[in-house]
Amino acid sequence: MTFTTRPTLQGTFGMVSSTHWLASQSAMAVLEDGGNAFDAAVAAAFVLHVVEPHLNGPAGEVPVVLAPAGGPVRVLCGQGVAPAGAGIAHYRSLGLDLVPGTGPLAAAVPGAFDAWMLLLRDHGTRPLPDVLKYAIGYAEHGHPPVENLGATVESVRPLFETEWTTSAEVYLPGGVPPRPGRLFRNPALAATWRRLLAETAGAGGREARIDAAREVWRTGFIAEALVRQSGHPTLDTSGGHHTGTLTAADLAGWSASYEAPATYDHHGWTVCKAGPWSQGPAFLQQLALLPPDLPPYGSADHIHLLTEGCKLAMADREAWYGDAADVPLDDLLSDAYNAGRRTLIGERASYDLRPGAPGGRTPRLPALAHLVAHGTPGFSPMGAGEPTVARYDGSDPAYGSDPAHEPQVADDGAVRGDTCHLDVVDRWGNMIAATPSGGWLQSNPVVPELGFPLGTRLQMAWLEEGLPNSLTPGRRPRTTLTPTLALRGGVPVLAFGTPGGDQQDQWQPHFFLGLVQRAPVRGGLDLQGAIDAPNWHTDGFPGSFHPRGMRPGSLTVEARTDPGTVAALRRRGHDVTVADGWSEGRLCAVARDPESGILSAAANPRGMQGYAVGR
Repeated sequence: MTFTTRPTLQGTFGMVSSTHWLASQSAMAVLEDGGNAFDAAVAAAFVLHVVEPHLNGPAGEVPVVLAPAGGPVRVLCGQGVAPAGAGIAHYRSLGLDLVPGTGPLAAAVPGAFDAWMLLLRDHGTRPLPDVLKYAIGYAEHGHPPVENLGATVESVRPLFETEWTTSAEVYLPGGVPPRPGRLFRNPALAATWRRLLAETAGAGGREARIDAAREVWRTGFIAEALVRQSGHPTLDTSGGHHTGTLTAADLAGWSASYEAPATYDHHGWTVCKAGPWSQGPAFLQQLALLPPDLPPYGSADHIHLLTEGCKLAMADREAWYGDAADVPLDDLLSDAYNAGRRTLIGERASYDLRPGAPGGRTPRLPALAHLVAHGTPGFSPMGAGEPTVARYDGSDPAYGSDPAHEPQVADDGAVRGDTCHLDVVDRWGNMIAATPSGGWLQSNPVVPELGFPLGTRLQMAWLEEGLPNSLTPGRRPRTTLTPTLALRGGVPVLAFGTPGGDQQDQWQPHFFLGLVQRAPVRGGLDLQGAIDAPNWHTDGFPGSFHPRGMRPGSLTVEARTDPGTVAALRRRGHDVTVADGWSEGRLCAVARDPESGILSAAANPRGMQGYAVGR
């Protein structure tokens, strides 16, 4: 029997997995109260805004992949577009080569709130107050914060105390950051949701009230406060004070929307992702690049193959993905194209960025695509990006002490992310995977009337004309957020995802192949075993977060990886960093066996806050 940190949960009533136990249990409470998977997901999402504000917020964004029982798989796009005034010329006139990593210039039209409301209206069953009451309770009465919340606030204390003082009022009350063992409250956020409910109380039935809430967000007191905040000069990563471009017309004119998923068939599975406005198809390309016979799971050959395939897929991401162009996705996923690309994977690690020519088209990379990252890999509070290397104390002599292979970390050694994830499946067979992110506390100052900040997703668009991911008014910046839903025989079986920025569609293929290549346990998918297995990632392509650098040839592995495997990877030319044993990946997953009706779930032990619940 494979040792795992926790069991894969099994039952028949409902299963939830998320990146915070309070969100998971709130979703489960909704299921117990008669709600379905979509009601439960909305309740969990609003709790995540409260308990993981350093990872997401209501003014952020969320892509959702959902499978209503008996219905088609759909993608719900909660990624807002660039405001009408967010043209490249405007940013260039400010002397900028990149969109700042923080501040209102980086704010797209907020997308998360409207997406959750649309999901609740169209696929849920519960009234709006029933799903918001959990978040309101935790914001009003308090919750015991996780350690990383306080650590994140402490890391941005000078900024909050000198510039973003509205954030200090919420996150440094009395000069003290949130800390475990003391309840943390956000009364302004609770008041926002209470006012929203009060203003919509007279709006007809369930659906009418939800639509009324959407209008309050887009044109009412919430919209007014967001626009005021966007117009406030704010210190950002450029070192200057800038105002944003978000207007009342931008907010009033946008809404979340549904679309068909991008799909790829692999060994009897159909994997569903958001389209190339996300990085989701990079997962599909990595599957398409695999040879018919795979090396043993977790071996040096296996890691090398997946790493090199990832570099090719991510090079295509840089050359072809984005909402500002017609992406040749059929060609990028075709057998002929990937057969040719597969020949580029040699015995040695590649240090080059090598996009392909789908359909004979000539690839074009951003002028800044080859920027090499300098300094110490890790999380920058001002950049609000994802970690690239986790801390490892060098205590295992099996890896040696060569400084070239020792990880470089931020001065405080902290490892922090900026995203959440949640999955739900219910007894009727409804299934959902969602990756909420953006609008985190280190992205923008807190809007004082609302208790949450604007987001920064525009930092992922390039300030260069003519690219698929050029900053373009009315277009979505390409996002790293990428939940996954997989079918067998046309029936939804599996929903999963992870935080992790550019690492999301590296950790997820490894998890998925862990299910496909390894034997099932207890008559079902070995969800927990695939989550627990040592993971890895490469930064051998341009990062999506400011300041956009890459680390050619890099490969970060967990210290639980066999030392002989690490040595073999180094002999192949990979610049290997050995990170902490439990540092790579933050996966959540739920599953449903369509024959037996048995539901299952598992959650990531890394970070000690993700939990699955169910019965």
